Amino acid sequence: MTRQVEGIAEIVLWVRDMDVALNFYRELLGLELISPPGSPNKFLKAADGELGVPDMIVLVPHPEAIAFPREKQSRVLHHIAFRVDRDVYDALRERFEKQEVEVRSGVHPVLKGVRTFYVDDPDGNELELIAPA
Repeated sequence: MTRQVEGIAEIVLWVRDMDVALNFYRELLGLELISPPGSPNKFLKAADGELGVPDMIVLVPHPEAIAFPREKQSRVLHHIAFRVDRDVYDALRERFEKQEVEVRSGVHPVLKGVRTFYVDDPDGNELELIAPA
């Protein structure tokens, strides 16, 4: 089978103290904050990436502090996003649908000009697939 995933686009982490987490990732690691002002989720660029999709770490307030379904509160990892080529995006989506995997559409809150969808792996971990539009 031909490789479908081009790289990891995001690793999304729950954080309990956003200020402490931002200090760690911005000040100690030197990642660039690219979130719009006022966004509760903080997108930090680690590298330019490829296909117009940067490599990112995303910090999300832990659900204990906000109202989330109980099953999300037990997760350690929020989700992982894979960067895929625009030419395989639709075929991947169809592959999941044919296997009766629930596919959820989404709009990326920071990146413009991309398409994205979400699926859960067999253990309930959420995966996002991002491709240039």
